[in-house]
Amino acid sequence: MSLLSGLRGGSDVGFDSYGTFVPEHNPDPGPFLSDASVLTGSDHAAFHRLTMDLFDERGVYDMTFGYNLARLNLDHRHPDAGFRYARESEDASVLRAEFTPTTEFCPQSDTLTVGSFRAWNGLTDRHEYDVVRVRVSPIHHQSTRINDKLQRLETQFRQTGELQADDEDGASDDSVPF
Repeated sequence: MSLLSGLRGGSDVGFDSYGTFVPEHNPDPGPFLSDASVLTGSDHAAFHRLTMDLFDERGVYDMTFGYNLARLNLDHRHPDAGFRYARESEDASVLRAEFTPTTEFCPQSDTLTVGSFRAWNGLTDRHEYDVVRVRVSPIHHQSTRINDKLQRLETQFRQTGELQADDEDGASDDSVPF
């Protein structure tokens, strides 16, 4: 059990279970997923359960709500926020994940999406995908900047097979472990 697992939140009142997919409690798939096969039902729920474990292990927590970021999809207070997933049509070994924040000015969107990318791609032996591509929904006021950064991280990962730190200027800092 992770040291951060206590941050999952209090009771389960107002939350769906990790074993279910409730479409009205999840964001609509956005443009990043439009030409891919969107996961629904048990496929979505299975990957989301794995996501909860990986985020727990890697410490991907939304500090505003004090819980594992994967729990946002299950929070009835924010039915239009969280992750949606889709398999790329051309390559089933690639998964796309689009994060919709609770507000267009969410100050954690950069950190949360980069942390999510690192959690999924740092533990590829735990799922069936060679790479999980991550983007933030265009509703976020800095989506272009954040998505450019995520694309650079993805390109580095695909070229090297390793996760590298990426600073604001796009330069890599290999001294940062992850």
